[in-house]
Amino acid sequence: MASVRTAASTRWAGVPVARRRDERRAMLVRAAFALFGEQGEGALTVRAVCRRAELHTRYFYENFTGTDELLAAVYDQEAAALGDVLARSLDEAGSAPETRTRAGIRAVLRFITDDPRRGRVLFTEARGNEVLAVRRRAAQTALLEGLVAMGGAEVGRAGSGLPVVIAATMFTGAMTELAQQWADGRLGRDLEAVVDQAVELSLAMRVSAAERLPR
Repeated sequence: MASVRTAASTRWAGVPVARRRDERRAMLVRAAFALFGEQGEGALTVRAVCRRAELHTRYFYENFTGTDELLAAVYDQEAAALGDVLARSLDEAGSAPETRTRAGIRAVLRFITDDPRRGRVLFTEARGNEVLAVRRRAAQTALLEGLVAMGGAEVGRAGSGLPVVIAATMFTGAMTELAQQWADGRLGRDLEAVVDQAVELSLAMRVSAAERLPR
């Protein structure tokens, strides 16, 4: 017992107070991601998270009021990571619509494939948890606004952007469902085949929306 106390007391020796708290918070978020991603929401308890992080429960309440707040932090972390990956992919893709669409869809599905726990946090489990559902709706809104902005030139020329907005709305919902089904393993394992089909359908939707814009 004495050795445990000694280890705990020396663990943060020489580390500034603010940095200690940040490091402990990061440890708790990593532990929660692992538990939630591997076992689902039911595994996410204060005791389980602290045990996984090898931290005393007092450090949990130093950073979070409860597991909902911790879960929100886990979602925000993974959503930010996906956003960074997606932004880099689009930057590298250039300006051609097909290339950008392909890069974006592949980036999302590859992000999930590289670590299936991400899909559980961002898509699968979000259906039944209000904390995650609120964040997922916000993420969908941000994606929708970005898609509408990408079509801004067409909207400006036409003077009416309703077809573009509708197409963007449908694409946003479809992309979310695609990611969810991929995360659940219901679309097989051939990522490129799924990407090809998704790109084809996405471009068809884009062309159809453009054709309906007033001239």
